[in-house]
Amino acid sequence: MSAQQLKSSQRSPLLYSASGVMQNFWKYRIGDDSSNNGKKKLKLRGKELQSVPQEIFDLRELQVLEMSPKWESCLNYRMGTVPQEIGQLSALTVLNLDTNELRDIPPEIGALKNLETLTLSNNQLICLPVEIEKLQKLQSLHLANNNFLEIPGQVCQLRRLTFLDACDNKIKFIPHSVCNLKSLETMLLYFNALQSLPDSICSLTKLRTLWLGNNSLRSLPIQFGHLINLDWGSSPSSANFEGNPLESPPPKVCSGGPEEISRFFAM
Repeated sequence: MSAQQLKSSQRSPLLYSASGVMQNFWKYRIGDDSSNNGKKKLKLRGKELQSVPQEIFDLRELQVLEMSPKWESCLNYRMGTVPQEIGQLSALTVLNLDTNELRDIPPEIGALKNLETLTLSNNQLICLPVEIEKLQKLQSLHLANNNFLEIPGQVCQLRRLTFLDACDNKIKFIPHSVCNLKSLETMLLYFNALQSLPDSICSLTKLRTLWLGNNSLRSLPIQFGHLINLDWGSSPSSANFEGNPLESPPPKVCSGGPEEISRFFAM
């Protein structure tokens, strides 16, 4: 779609199909998204929507796409799959697909090389395509409330990632390669099934927020005190261990922050 067509589409509440027939069973609005630096945004809505309109994938200048019914009470349709054509929207920087019924993500998502935020929470995912690791501009990834048994290894190749939410899954395992996430500042892992943490997590020294509550952790890595930016003093919520049967160190020591944890392991 040309820039003129995109501009024209902002004035129309309805979409016309390629044949020129007006499709009045769904509505859309393309506008400037104030929360994303004025980027071109489309929020899909439609009370009688039965499938994803293919015309969306002709909007090649689109930068923000919301296909989530979470905030739209009028949207009844929930996607079971993401159309392969998603890879055509190469200008996308934000893609929201949360609160659908997704069981998999197509490998074509790897073509979205400009993507900075990807929201996949509240679906039925158990894995991600290997092509995810091609999203090297990705900074924020939301995977909460799915069926993951581990943090996918390809996620650990996203070296610009600063925010990772994998809460409320069934995660038992964090790969050693998590050490590649050197830019990570927030990692949310509460309500999972973690029994241990890899030593390599202690190299993520930019971490400011780490939520580990409601897992099955009995111990922390000996070098855990190296995570000095987890500052309990200025932000009590920067780390959360509640709901774990911790023994080494015990909860009382953990509440003292990284310095107390370091002293415990130095004894």
